[in-house]
Amino acid sequence: MNPSSPERQTAGLLIEALAARRIGALEACDAAIARIEACDPKINAVVVRDFERAREQARTADAALARGERRPLLGLPMTVKESFNVAGLPTTWGFEFARSLPPAAEDAVAVRRLKAAGAVILGKTNLALGLGDYESNNPVYGRTLHPLDPERTPGGSSGGSAAALAAGMVTLELGSDVGGSLRVPAHFCGVYGHKPTHGLLPARGHDFPGGYQAAPDVLSVIGPMARSASDLELALDVLAGPDGDEATAFQLTLPRARHAHIRELRALALSEHPSACASAEVRHAVDAVTRTLVAAGARVERTSVLLPDLAAIQVDYVNILRTITTRGGPSSPPSISAHEWLRLLDRRMGLQRDWGRLFRSFDIVIAPAFGSAAFAHMDAPDWGHTTLTIDGDASLYRDQLAWSGLATVAGLPATVAPAGKTAQGLPIGLQIIGPRFEDRTPLAVARWLQQNHSF
Repeated sequence: MNPSSPERQTAGLLIEALAARRIGALEACDAAIARIEACDPKINAVVVRDFERAREQARTADAALARGERRPLLGLPMTVKESFNVAGLPTTWGFEFARSLPPAAEDAVAVRRLKAAGAVILGKTNLALGLGDYESNNPVYGRTLHPLDPERTPGGSSGGSAAALAAGMVTLELGSDVGGSLRVPAHFCGVYGHKPTHGLLPARGHDFPGGYQAAPDVLSVIGPMARSASDLELALDVLAGPDGDEATAFQLTLPRARHAHIRELRALALSEHPSACASAEVRHAVDAVTRTLVAAGARVERTSVLLPDLAAIQVDYVNILRTITTRGGPSSPPSISAHEWLRLLDRRMGLQRDWGRLFRSFDIVIAPAFGSAAFAHMDAPDWGHTTLTIDGDASLYRDQLAWSGLATVAGLPATVAPAGKTAQGLPIGLQIIGPRFEDRTPLAVARWLQQNHSF
């Protein structure tokens, strides 16, 4: 462990130091608290703080470590996105009305699993209002700033999570993703994030504030964020698996990564999308990763007749997402019929089959997570009309959903890994998309890139 460089520390290294008793859990907890108190006034990432209870958890972890007990995250201080229920803490999703709601009565399943693995929960991080924007800004907690440039967004909706990681406040975080909410902040802030296969991680307790529990939707997931790919794998092992009634009958056994050596990898690299643009610097990052893989012996193609219709994916993605998020409310566009909804689900299943055929010839698909690096803050963007300037041209804000939709509609796993920097020094991350339930394959590629190439 290198305490002089907290922004470079990883969860795995800190856990090793805890197990070897080179540092105590309370000492690690206090160090993380001190880092938050020193850095966060300028960033506003950790917006719900639970430091005294965290210290009690750390003391309990120290006693367990002294007994020789070993658990995957024993003594590790971390934070979770505000949208997850943590017993005794508020869950508002940034909504003003939720200020008056009582604290959560119990932990979300994912939080419970983290605690059972020994994690020490310091508090909760900021997010976009209603989890619905690339800005992490809301009337309850205010705006989170990018750690490298306060004039820019760290992304959303898991922007506080990514900012806390990038600033070295914590080494592990828990986020969520339906429109890139985990992947875009990881890309903007230069950290790692994993959107798992849909349904792989239990989302119970990641509910709209007020106790409203909607039926599970076909797009949204929860997932880990970290400062290394191996930490994502560590967290995935803790978090994945059936919940509730399903746990009485099913056990999870994820397959290993497809290949032990990168020279056996078959990749498809995309840098263009018919529905969304990408900057020259983002496209250059795709090229750089492609060259790195080819130099190691991997086979990388830039086109394939097996690739599903990307424009059609975007249309279905937007229609499914709009239906889920509005649920036919008074401010929503006209509701669709049940038959239209079923047709959308039919096309989603067909898309899963199409991707399955592609993944018989390829192991991963590499693509941008967003079409630009972190952009300047904007207030209440209008998803129908607001534009971003990318390489001098105006691009509709909403169109950037297309990069997320590549993996989201079919429920595919996607790991975001740093892959370069802009001329201004802003991070660029790419998503590595894998076959359904083969999450270990894109994670392994991200780990290889981290170990073998410095972006």
